[in-house]
Amino acid sequence: MPGDASSVKLVLTTIGSREEGRRMAHTLVERGLAACVNLIPNLTSIYRWQGKIEQADEILLLIKTTEDQLSALEVAIRELHSYDVPEFLVLSVESGSQPYLAWLLDSVKK
Repeated sequence: MPGDASSVKLVLTTIGSREEGRRMAHTLVERGLAACVNLIPNLTSIYRWQGKIEQADEILLLIKTTEDQLSALEVAIRELHSYDVPEFLVLSVESGSQPYLAWLLDSVKK
């Protein structure tokens, strides 16, 4: 159904640099795995890694995709990402404007 939010997903990942984020975003959209990727700069992450508390400046990527593309998207992120364990968190979309949802669904490869 056009504009149906039930298959729309928002994927979160963080990345170490704006340039790496741009390259990843372009590749994901070119491959039809995402309709849109937003890069949100100036993020500070504090996390535990290999037994130590770490802090890093990162860029947050908000990736708009569909449920059908989640597996391929995860593979692509692992392929393109410089981190050993890249973040891959999937959020469901409850609702959205019908024109935007229709565009998003039409923009992601079937």
